[in-house]
Parts: sequence; structure tokens; C-alpha cells
Amino acid sequence: MKYMKLLLIVLLFACNANTNSNITTNDGDVQPYQIGEVVNDFKLINVDDNYVSLAQYEDAKGFIVIFTCNHCPFSVLYEDRIIELDKMSKEKGYPVIAINPNDIVAYPEDGPEPMKVRAKEKGFTFPYLYDETQEVAVAFGALKTPHVFLLNKEDKGLVLKYTGAIDDSTQGDDIEEKYVSMAIDAIQNGKEVKPNATKAIGCSVKWKK
Repeated sequence: MKYMKLLLIVLLFACNANTNSNITTNDGDVQPYQIGEVVNDFKLINVDDNYVSLAQYEDAKGFIVIFTCNHCPFSVLYEDRIIELDKMSKEKGYPVIAINPNDIVAYPEDGPEPMKVRAKEKGFTFPYLYDETQEVAVAFGALKTPHVFLLNKEDKGLVLKYTGAIDDSTQGDDIEEKYVSMAIDAIQNGKEVKPNATKAIGCSVKWKK
């Protein structure tokens, strides 16, 4: 167990070394969505070569948007839990929408073709979208892979209700708090989401230079 924790610390340092953590575009600094704000829809290419937008899910009560990728060891550690989360949350009306935001020039293993292979190998039950321009990641303020954003359909639109980690265990053992599931349950019971933000643990998003 101690070895695994040490390995994760080393991996986390390696994942975040020599990367740009600032979220910027050609227009300068961008203020990402905040808790309680309405999120804009997007349209991105899926691993099945079809475009996906949130508007297509007319019966959804909300969405679990997860920025993830192929190469990050933390994303890999969470893959089975993301599949299980999609299975459980989809029944409640909150499907998972996975998005890969990484620069594929620097990390070709995160490119569209490897994404197709990974989705097939793991049997992903959710869309796995490629954010080629990184505009969606910038708008959400995605910093890590994985990084979760829970959206809820309300009269004013899709509202951001929670952001951060999926749960409180990167290794998948001794999970005490399933943050996303807790947030969905709170919403469905008319309660305030607590916590509505946690620290996402993983590799930094690989921004284009």
C-alpha cells in the first residue's frame, strides 16, 4: 500500500512537470464557469465519428462531464469507476460525457484513433469526445485528467452544480465519499450540494503551445 501511494505521488509529479497550467486563449485569460452558472452547449466528435451535443439528450436531467484521456495513469485508474458511474447515474438521468482535451502533437497516444481503440478495449458505455480546439476545456476550466463537472437541467439552462474529483480515492480502495453520486442524490432530494467543489487529482491538461 505504501509503495502504491509513493508510486502515485511520483506519477502525479511526472504528469504535471513542465506543463502550462494557465488557461488562456488567443483572446487572453478566460473566466471559466463557476458553481451556479449556466453552461453553454457544445458539439464535439465522438469515437464513432459522429458529433455529439448535450441538446441531443432531450430526456436527460443533467450530465456528468468528465475531462479525461488515454495516457494519464490517473485517468486509467478511474476508467472502471467512470463506466460504473455512467451505469448508475444514467438510470437517474445523468449520463457521462467524457472529453479528451489534450494536445495530441505532444501526446499522440491521446489522438482520435487511439481513443477509438481504448474505448473499444474498455467497452465505454458513454461518448468519448475529442476537444480538438480545447475551447470546451477552457470554458469549463478543466485543469486535470480526470476532472468532473456535474450539470443539472433547470429552467434557466444547464447549471454547474459540482466540480472536482469523482471520489476521495485515486487508487479506488477505501472510498468513503463518492462526490458525484452524493451530489446527484442531493439534487434529486432538493438539497444543497455539499461539497460543491473538491480538488481534482490527476495529470494536468496538456495545452497547445
